[in-house]
Amino acid sequence: MLTDYHVHLRPDDPDTPAERYFTAANAQRYRQAASEREITELGVAEHIHRFAQSLEIWDHELWKREAVDDVDAYCEFVRQETDLRLGIEVDFLPGREDRTATFLEARDWDYVVGSVHFLGQQAVDHDGWDVWDGGPDVDRVWRRYFETLGEAARSGLFDILAHPDLIKVWGPSRPTPEGDLRRFYELAMDAIADSGIAVEVSTAGLRKPAAEIYPALSFLEMVVDAGNPIALSSDAHVPEQVGFRYEDALALLDGLGVKELAVFERRQRRRAEIGATS
Repeated sequence: MLTDYHVHLRPDDPDTPAERYFTAANAQRYRQAASEREITELGVAEHIHRFAQSLEIWDHELWKREAVDDVDAYCEFVRQETDLRLGIEVDFLPGREDRTATFLEARDWDYVVGSVHFLGQQAVDHDGWDVWDGGPDVDRVWRRYFETLGEAARSGLFDILAHPDLIKVWGPSRPTPEGDLRRFYELAMDAIADSGIAVEVSTAGLRKPAAEIYPALSFLEMVVDAGNPIALSSDAHVPEQVGFRYEDALALLDGLGVKELAVFERRQRRRAEIGATS
């Protein structure tokens, strides 16, 4: 079996309204792309900040600008008009765990993807609120990112921990700490191991300036040694990106002896043997 749970039915660009992309025809395009890549478990996980109800959790300027759709209409569409698993990508926001839990518990997800995109008001992957503006200390930013990632894992809010070294997304255009980066990964690993959360191996980084799979090999080795389940995803935003460069991810997992993937339904997790692409 192959999975792709971190999939978006629309790009992040402006002028991508729900009524244009949340259609059975568009969902079928994603399903067809998945079938061509031998992916049987396909799920959608739209960004929480695209939904008006997210403003009950946080009122960041980016969210106020983009939170226009109705999350319950999204859930109804996925359940009634598609055969996709129903998920959502949710930002971990320290201090707002109770509000996040209330939002999630009100709806019948198959899985929840947890992400760290923000450190305070600044973002690690959005140049409009760039955490690197002003030239902050690189070690301090990386330390804060991985400490927050550990908090996200320990929160119990999420089923899958998404792109767990997203801080590298900009590649050489942003600073990277000198030396062995495992000293930063270790800041998150106790919480990841204790939580038992599924950790995402995402090929999206291969499409970004980072030009690497998320997470880095040494990080993934720690995850595998800890025994956490693996969730395989592409973070697709158009059908053509579904299963993007899975051959690279599968080779990486095989080299680490990973033979199973996490599979979800109604927030219940099981493990299934990895299938092979042709």
